[in-house]
Amino acid sequence: MISNLSVSIAQLTSLILTLLFWAIFIRAILSWVNPDPYNPIVRFLDRVTAPILYPIQRVVPLFGGIDISPFIAMLLIELLKGLLVRAILNLGG
Repeated sequence: MISNLSVSIAQLTSLILTLLFWAIFIRAILSWVNPDPYNPIVRFLDRVTAPILYPIQRVVPLFGGIDISPFIAMLLIELLKGLLVRAILNLGG
């Protein structure tokens, strides 16, 4: 039987990764409209997503002048979410 603690940790992990996914998605959409860099929401999104996007940007070149690092990061987050949540549930059960 899977313990309540394992289920709670798996749900929390999934929630955090889902929020990170959407933060990256929103940042990518905002980059199309050139938002005010002093806007608190834009600054927050930059602080949250930069540690993930910048390392990917250093490794992956622009693709036809388009930064595909958000797409790669979102794929990696979904992969990580699936693997981590399953691993946490397997450890608890």
